[in-house]
Amino acid sequence: MVCAVLALAAGCTARRGAPVVDRAPSKPAVAAKPAPKPGEVRPEFYTVKKGDTLYSIALDHGLDYRDLAQWNGITDPGVISVGQPLRLQAPASAVTTAPAKPAPGVQGRPIGEAPPAAAGDNVKTQPRAVRAPYTDQTYAQMSGAKPEPSTAKPDEGDDSVNWSWPATGKVISTFNDSANLKGIGIAGKLGQPVLASAPGRVIFSGTGIRGFGKLIVIKHNNTYLSVYAHNNELLVKEGQNVAKGQRIAEMGSTDTDQVKLHFEIRRFGKPVDPAKLLPPI
Repeated sequence: MVCAVLALAAGCTARRGAPVVDRAPSKPAVAAKPAPKPGEVRPEFYTVKKGDTLYSIALDHGLDYRDLAQWNGITDPGVISVGQPLRLQAPASAVTTAPAKPAPGVQGRPIGEAPPAAAGDNVKTQPRAVRAPYTDQTYAQMSGAKPEPSTAKPDEGDDSVNWSWPATGKVISTFNDSANLKGIGIAGKLGQPVLASAPGRVIFSGTGIRGFGKLIVIKHNNTYLSVYAHNNELLVKEGQNVAKGQRIAEMGSTDTDQVKLHFEIRRFGKPVDPAKLLPPI
């Protein structure tokens, strides 16, 4: 009888050996934010290479060249030098230098050469910059017209765009990632309307980038730009807001061998195939 009691006590003690823990319900795991895809994050700096212009650097990184000039304290978009580092993101503190004010008309000169003083101008300008070791690249200075009011606004912060065709005509060249101009070519007649493919703001209108002729670039949001090259006449100004389907230019053959529109869509400054985004014909 005593053994039975001792055995029972020993069994109870054994069952109390592992304390019971009252566990609270675990919180649901928070999904990790996916890392940005390659090409979706702009580098903080870019080093100027031979053949670059402020305009081409801005286009290749999906930026407005005037923002690029302001972030880097550049007062003349035609004066940059090979090897010069350029900031590609807004600095933490705003640059106090006034935004670049392009001179009226078209004026070509090499990188690094300051603009000549106007006749009879007695006011001293900034010291002449060091001339770059080459002279084969020329750059245009835009008119600097003030933005015109419009009800059409770019979809800032929204990376979705409802695209439409910028012109009617036969597609004579398709997107080729290895080509110099990465877009599509649309054949047409001299003076044929070129239309804004989506609403946005004109960030370039002129002839400052070699190989594009008379060019218009529209910023649609923080992700997408559209490019319209080889025009005969430009009908919109920098800073102007445009509506989808608005006539922005007349088709031409500037800097190319036939009348056509070269059209690009750029995502974070990098060309993508327009055929994958435009509606079916």
